[in-house]
Amino acid sequence: MKYILQLATLLSLSFATLTATAQNNGSNSPYSRYGYGLLNDGGNAFNKAMGGTAYGFRKGNELNQKNPASYSAIDSLSFLFDFGLTMQNGVFKANGRKIHAQNTSIDYISAGFRLAPRLGMSLGLMPYTSIGYNISQEKPIQTVPTEINQTTTFSGEGGLHIVYLGFGWEPIRNFSIGFNAGYLWGDLSHTVYNDFDDNNINTTQQLYRTDLRSYKIDFGAQYSFLLSKKNKLTLGLTYGLGHDIDRDAVFYDQNIASTGDIHTDTLTARNAYALPHTFGAGVTWEWNKKLRIGVDYTAELWSKAKMPGEITEETNGDRHYTCGTGSLTNRHKVNFGLEYVPNEDALKWHRRIRYRAGFSYATPYTKIGEQDGPRSYQASLGCALPISNAYNNRSLINISFQYERMQPKFKGMVSEEYFRICLGLSFNERWFMKWKAE
Repeated sequence: MKYILQLATLLSLSFATLTATAQNNGSNSPYSRYGYGLLNDGGNAFNKAMGGTAYGFRKGNELNQKNPASYSAIDSLSFLFDFGLTMQNGVFKANGRKIHAQNTSIDYISAGFRLAPRLGMSLGLMPYTSIGYNISQEKPIQTVPTEINQTTTFSGEGGLHIVYLGFGWEPIRNFSIGFNAGYLWGDLSHTVYNDFDDNNINTTQQLYRTDLRSYKIDFGAQYSFLLSKKNKLTLGLTYGLGHDIDRDAVFYDQNIASTGDIHTDTLTARNAYALPHTFGAGVTWEWNKKLRIGVDYTAELWSKAKMPGEITEETNGDRHYTCGTGSLTNRHKVNFGLEYVPNEDALKWHRRIRYRAGFSYATPYTKIGEQDGPRSYQASLGCALPISNAYNNRSLINISFQYERMQPKFKGMVSEEYFRICLGLSFNERWFMKWKAE
């Protein structure tokens, strides 16, 4: 019981930390204006160093929530705790201009342990999407008899978070199944503000806001088998349940007079959101407990997911805020990653360092007008440094360096480059070991 109390206290503090930093969500991208915002990759520190590859990864000393079937492999003597954060520098380019922006964000907080032979458990919390941008543009709307300029500011903030509880079970030797059941919540806010340098023209402001609350369920399966004495293959499958979200989107159209009087029209789109069906498949080859190579493929069927649509006006002057499908597009992602450790059981510290590298490619899930958003190309390098002391030689400090390029399809759109340092602590303590005095 004391371990459960310690775990509850640890996660309560972690939840408070994540909530306090929710506003610093790691996004300055104008593309977070669309859909739910920028999607989080959902991986731990070891995944990030290997291009996000995960579906076939299965070890007793690491938490892999991207495939919950892996929880059944958690070491019977261990309590696992993972914490990760990212520091990034973003470079945004368009029409010969360049802007830099820095962010620091918490990536995930998770814990796991074995409940019974061949049955493992994990719980944690992480961001699902992030929104954060502020863009202004100025243009003349009248030149005679006097020049009048209009300044339009687009801004947004918020995002979605998930707290989850998952189980992994190995019902028969080498075959495991599992699931993560999560609670999804967050606020999404977008504002369009029009200001004029003539006091006789009223300022206008359009606000798009929603408060989302729903569930999220993901399933996983893994099957491992030996190709030879030193060669092992693991196949992984995942499925994320798609469903409608019974929450409304609200549109506020405000007219602000120079006297300070505000007139507001409010429109509501009922049951305006949905999550997509998601399918994943991966394979990992492991050689002699030294080398791991994995490849993953993910398909997210966003084109059938509902989102709030346009404001429509009928001939009688009534306006409607509606939802529908077609504003998003299906997303496809490929991940490749590898890890090499000279000897994970060696007495010499440097021979237990894990070296990692990876690459990923993803198509967008959002549309900008009628065109698809930018594609993502990402490369990563990293390592895991063992923490060795008199009590613990199994915990790791994970460090990875990522480069990501968001490449738009057409000229004139904003291109983005990100340089990231990802840090993670994988705490692996022998909480459940029984000591025997002789």
